Amino acid sequence: MTIRVLIVDDQMMVREGFSVLLNAMDGIEVVGEAVDGRAAVAQVAALRPDVVLMDIRMPVMNGLEATREIVAADTDAKVLVLTTFDLDEYVYQALRAGASGFLLKDASARQLADGVRVVAAGEALLAPSVTKRLIVEFSKLSEAPRPADPAVVGELTERETEVLVLIAQGLSNAEMADRLIVAESTIKTHVSRILVKLGLRDRTQAAVFAYETRLVTPA
Repeated sequence: MTIRVLIVDDQMMVREGFSVLLNAMDGIEVVGEAVDGRAAVAQVAALRPDVVLMDIRMPVMNGLEATREIVAADTDAKVLVLTTFDLDEYVYQALRAGASGFLLKDASARQLADGVRVVAAGEALLAPSVTKRLIVEFSKLSEAPRPADPAVVGELTERETEVLVLIAQGLSNAEMADRLIVAESTIKTHVSRILVKLGLRDRTQAAVFAYETRLVTPA
């Protein structure tokens, strides 16, 4: 199926550049553009994209607020944050708000397309180690860690807890399967059950949860 993408950025050159790159890729179609967060929320409701490439620093409504509204609307759209710096002060907040991951604006055409495909599929975003580093750095700067609710965490089996820790450490499904000596399909089942039990949208949210509750401690 074709992945439908909405590009949100207040700079026309960025929007047009990403649009040209993505439309040239097999299986990806840019269905719309938005110049600010408010327009993005409206476009998501109207166009129902699979992935939203979301800039953070924009007028009218920034990408963080827009991400919160899109996630709160319970749409199927996955938000992929665009940032100039890999440690943008707002990126971690966007991940907490429900974004599925982030991309640097200087990403290559292949990285951009791969990022869109990975997020659309609900898998780990690009190089898991990069997302891990971002989460670790900002979890150090965030508010006091929230205690893990024993009732919620207790719903996870021992193996599911082990898989959650590996997700937070940045391992892919294939790497976890090798580590635990099980089939990759088994890992996918564990990940799905973890997300349902914890009420989380995707693997990135699971990693944030693991760090914020200190199930995994920043190195």
